[in-house]
Amino acid sequence: MPSYLLRSAIAALACAAAGAFAQQSPITISGAWVRATVPGQGGTGAFMTLQSPQALELVGASTPVAGVTQVHEMKLEGNTMRMQHLSALALPAHQSVTLTPGGNHIMLMDLKQPLAAGSTIPITLQLKDAAGAAITQTLQVPVLQQPPAGAAPAAAHGHHGS
Repeated sequence: MPSYLLRSAIAALACAAAGAFAQQSPITISGAWVRATVPGQGGTGAFMTLQSPQALELVGASTPVAGVTQVHEMKLEGNTMRMQHLSALALPAHQSVTLTPGGNHIMLMDLKQPLAAGSTIPITLQLKDAAGAAITQTLQVPVLQQPPAGAAPAAAHGHHGS
């Protein structure tokens, strides 16, 4: 094989490898934590700050410690806060999106065991890019009683009306 073809093939492989690496780390995650549970508790939340260099959507999550894992939002309906499943949460390019207690979060339901403070669990985030391509990113998340120092505060819930 002529050397210029070999150099071209090596360059193509390097670009492909760089592209594959980018697909494995599409977002930056900070302050991730899961709220610890007590025996018999069926669900808990996962919280974190997400930032992506490109526009993405968080379309789901999974973890082996829960039977059901969903992206949820808290929404004020009248004077009542309600939690509901989101089919997708927009992650605008170069903007931080924070998942907090009382705000948007990842809900872990049908827990298979109590989650003890001090342990760590895997959570796989399911994302889609603007073209609809599926991307996953798995992280190891600490289980804590309280948010870590520096974590975003819980969403404020004002009481409207008199």
